[in-house]
Amino acid sequence: MIQPDITADIAEAGERRIEWAARSMPVLQAVGAGFGADRPLDGLRLAACMHVTAETAVLLGALREGGARIALAASNPLSTQDDVAEALRTYGIAVHARAGVDKATYYRHIHQALDIAPHVVLDDGCDLVNTLHTERVELLDGVVGGCEATTTGIIRLRQMASENALRFPMVAVNDTRTKRMFDNRYGTGQSTLDGIMRATNVLLAGRTVVVAGFGFCGRGVAERAKGLGARVVVTEIDPVKALDAALQGYDVRPMSLAAETGDVFVTVTGNRDVIRAEHLAVMKDGAILANAGHFDVEIDVRALEEMAREVRFGIRPNTDEYVLEDGRRLLLLAEGRLVNLTAAEGHPAAVMDMSFSAHALAVAWLVRESARLSPGVYDVPADIDAEVARLKLAAAGISIDALTGEQEEYLRSWRFGS
Repeated sequence: MIQPDITADIAEAGERRIEWAARSMPVLQAVGAGFGADRPLDGLRLAACMHVTAETAVLLGALREGGARIALAASNPLSTQDDVAEALRTYGIAVHARAGVDKATYYRHIHQALDIAPHVVLDDGCDLVNTLHTERVELLDGVVGGCEATTTGIIRLRQMASENALRFPMVAVNDTRTKRMFDNRYGTGQSTLDGIMRATNVLLAGRTVVVAGFGFCGRGVAERAKGLGARVVVTEIDPVKALDAALQGYDVRPMSLAAETGDVFVTVTGNRDVIRAEHLAVMKDGAILANAGHFDVEIDVRALEEMAREVRFGIRPNTDEYVLEDGRRLLLLAEGRLVNLTAAEGHPAAVMDMSFSAHALAVAWLVRESARLSPGVYDVPADIDAEVARLKLAAAGISIDALTGEQEEYLRSWRFGS
């Protein structure tokens, strides 16, 4: 009896998922076509630690078109789409990732990606760069630079640079205007609530949603929750961001007070222990805990485990119920990991089209300019950011105004007054 080729079936499913994402990523496809013609990455070995999703596959396809040889590890143990990983292997990309692996396997996969002896690294949270600097130092001299895609990762990189520990230039792709405004705000906003609703089927209208952190990601979550009819409470440590939230009509209060009234909690700060034992102790029965920050440290899961007399794992997909001594039940989503990539599919492809287009163009820029760059954290050149936005507008059939000659002269001169 001929046995079916299960691996081939999985790869085929992944190819369909990638093709579907590519339909909404015209800018990145155009970048890939340009790379195919110019081959700016010929002979380049590239190690990536990123979420293994269909959108990431489209990015890696563009880099491969440019001539890069690629090895990929996952940047989150629960975000890997196994069918996409299998499809990427058929494309000739070395993928070291599998959904649901433990921490030891997660880091073993990062080491396997680094075994390619990369010239360029792509990171999503700085785990690959950190491993390279602490455990694979023999590879450092061969690295010309890299790109980082998250706020959390850039925080770590800037700390490394301040201590003169960073050994090569890194481009802060997360800090582009297109990435912060669209990926962080609209992508995180939609995908986070998508993950919460898939995991719980909760009605957000009329509920109190507590958003911890009012950066671009937190702003997006707050806007989308408000649009669905929720009462939104914002917690912050930054007085300017807190004032911004208050002037936008949100209820701003410390977590110690928000914990008593919230129905759904979303952490999106990039810091640890945002929700701690003293907050868990006063939450309502049935409160939902979700994290949209990169690492699983924002909710103190260990404290929750210690407070619980019973844990009902998998009460729903990606939902665990912690029963406390007094009978209250707290619902933890996605083990405290990224809820939008664990319980949902991450950002919409149309959003990632811009982020990953900037990412691809930044790689080409980095390779071209690496000889004159010293170790440190660099912004993506403004012309790349503007070009990505221009291409996205063109793909959407949107036209905008251009400056007249007189307007350009006016902006260049200090002599004109009232």
